[in-house]
Amino acid sequence: MSNLFPTYQRKDIHFVKGNGSYLIDDQNKHYLDFLSGIAVCNLGHCHPKIVSALHNQIESLWHVSNLFTIKKQEEVAKILCKSFENGLAFFCNSGTEANEAAIKLARKYTGKSHIISFKQSFHGRTFGSMAATGQSKIHEGYGEMLNGFSYVQFNDLEELQAEITENTGAIILEVIQGEGGVIVGEEGFFEGITALCEKYELLLIVDEVQTGIGRTGTMFAYEQTPLKPDIITLAKGLGNGIPVGALIGDKKLASAFSYGSHGSTFGGNYLAMTSAYETVNIINQKEFLATVKEKGDYLKNKLTEIKEQFPIVEELRGKGLMIGIECNQNVSLLVDQLLAKGLIVGTAGPNTLRLLPPLTISHEEIDEAVYYMKEVMAQFSLNKEQVI
Repeated sequence: MSNLFPTYQRKDIHFVKGNGSYLIDDQNKHYLDFLSGIAVCNLGHCHPKIVSALHNQIESLWHVSNLFTIKKQEEVAKILCKSFENGLAFFCNSGTEANEAAIKLARKYTGKSHIISFKQSFHGRTFGSMAATGQSKIHEGYGEMLNGFSYVQFNDLEELQAEITENTGAIILEVIQGEGGVIVGEEGFFEGITALCEKYELLLIVDEVQTGIGRTGTMFAYEQTPLKPDIITLAKGLGNGIPVGALIGDKKLASAFSYGSHGSTFGGNYLAMTSAYETVNIINQKEFLATVKEKGDYLKNKLTEIKEQFPIVEELRGKGLMIGIECNQNVSLLVDQLLAKGLIVGTAGPNTLRLLPPLTISHEEIDEAVYYMKEVMAQFSLNKEQVI
């Protein structure tokens, strides 16, 4: 009998080792990981440079608290702000904490409590970030949500504009709605948001928890759009598996986050910053990011073959190495069959397979994954025809 709360539907697999794009279980079975811990291990498992840096750090110092200077925070912030000019960083431990910080910062700076979010968005599971999430299933059973949030249809500029009031201080969005189905924001929609933020003096919060740190082929996904965020939030891939989150905000917001206004006991600790420093130094290079785009295109081309071959696939969505495969039925059985073959994939809603391989994935590993998908979909289609 487990002593854990049943908050997850866990697969009965016990992984004991990771190496690059593969996980190995206690039966020595190898699995090609096309989920990366849900967009976390962007450099694969146990990247040697990160392992070495963590090993050195863990032998010297782990934690002192933010009452003292941690130089690595300044170093990581400097790298992140190369992409987000005129930025200041606040470090925490997760995406939901980063979004909580963003909500607090936006409300304190603007003096306004209304924030517009989007249906099918996902921003976390603490009360503030949960309230910002536009999914009723996330809210159910917890009573009244934090006041001040409203939700409009993603990619619907007219509905968004109609929701703005005198008490609206900010808009929060994902460039690509990950948990909501890998839904990509449209160029015209983002152009309209930029204009609305300028017209009504709204802050723009871009949740880059899943799309950031190179996942879509640029350091941050918003860099491929007309969006001009005042705040971005990061986590997941930032530490390649070591828990770390961050809020990056424009310097003009500094007055709202002065001494004593926000904090985090473990935020920006030595281990988190060590891993983040190595991770962002590797990823935030033009040459590396170019390979992500190229491999993303390669994977999409291979998946197009699957779409043309198997009627179960209705649509391919995404950018870089963040891809959704929408099917015409529930995909839970497909996920289980792929896992049995040795390929780990995720879901984004009941009918969408979600692919989030390491950014270091090779073409040969992409071919291997596509081979497994074709095998499973062929068998799945055959079994379906036999039932009919």
